[in-house]
Amino acid sequence: MTPAERSRWICERACALGFELCGVVSVAPASTTDNPARAVPEELARLPEWLARGYAGEMNYLSGPRRADPSLILEGARTLIVVALNYNTDDPYSTDVPLDTTSAGATSAGSNDDSPRGWISRYAWGDDYHEILSEKLTALVAAMRAQFGEPFDARFYVDTGPVIERIVAKYAGLGWLAKNTCLINEQLGSWLFLGVIVTTLELAPSLPLGEPPAPDLCGNCRLCLDACPTQAFPEPYVLDARRCISYLTIELRGSIPEELRANVGRAVIGCDICQDVCPWNRKAPTTRLAEFLPRKSDARENWRDQTKNSGYSLFSPNLEWLASLTQEDFSRIFRGSAVKRAKWRGLVRNACIALGNSQVARESEAYQRISLLLSRLVDSEDALIAEHARWALAQLALQEPLVGFSG
Repeated sequence: MTPAERSRWICERACALGFELCGVVSVAPASTTDNPARAVPEELARLPEWLARGYAGEMNYLSGPRRADPSLILEGARTLIVVALNYNTDDPYSTDVPLDTTSAGATSAGSNDDSPRGWISRYAWGDDYHEILSEKLTALVAAMRAQFGEPFDARFYVDTGPVIERIVAKYAGLGWLAKNTCLINEQLGSWLFLGVIVTTLELAPSLPLGEPPAPDLCGNCRLCLDACPTQAFPEPYVLDARRCISYLTIELRGSIPEELRANVGRAVIGCDICQDVCPWNRKAPTTRLAEFLPRKSDARENWRDQTKNSGYSLFSPNLEWLASLTQEDFSRIFRGSAVKRAKWRGLVRNACIALGNSQVARESEAYQRISLLLSRLVDSEDALIAEHARWALAQLALQEPLVGFSG
């Protein structure tokens, strides 16, 4: 098979395995004294400046040399294969779910209680995407070995290796990088999980030599930039991770800066706002995989009950439930879930902040329950949890009583 025939076969096989998109891009040869003018994508060329500004926060792994030079990932690497899997569901976006606790609760878990609700990012509602994509990529590499006669090396990554997948996807023709730095595909939007295979196989790139990537269709729109509660975009196409709610609730292991806590709102795992307001996502198709639908839990931890009105859902979840979880509860409930990335103390820390921002009425039963819960967490042996519970209690104390309430 010619390199072009191989690329075509791989993309067809990837789609047969369930991926919506597949593209191929050549690995540029490593920079040497003989090749000082090596062509480097503009996004990778700007990476050192982005890191120097401190925008990576505590994510020190982003400064590794292999991340800026894919040719260093695998000896003899010639090609990068990138795939995309849609994870959008037909559930409402965070910007469409009422902040009112009662209506949000009734929508999310089928209950009419007055418990405030939080927000878990859409990508973490179902089973761990790392495992789902890894299984499909394993099958794709196995199919390639069976199809192609020559021996080759291959290594794949799903958001855990020294590859910036969205940049690879752009130059493989899968879409453009938006002002919020996400990859957008004109037909699918940005609700896409990306995986990359690095291989020594010689393949033809999806974009012929000289053909530019997909045009940037963001135009004059800046809805994503203006909607960010913490103003994490100092300029279009540039993200300051230190102010990003996803970074604050997942990657940051220590204390969330106090000046940002109120703007974190009800987020407990990640944030969808910049994608929720994007016009390209308003008509995005939904996933075909049940594994990405919101998990649900009842007293028996029956996660696969597909009745929408049963138990605790990861869609707009009950904050009192999350803040009350023990380490053992967390390990059991979030086994095989991307939520585990934040760890137990991180989830409880975040739930405390969301409770402090919940604006429950001081005269309500929910206020009394939440105050007692936070008071218990103030006495936690974990200093991080205690600190954020203390802040949340102080926030709740600022709530104004209802006018005309007579007791």
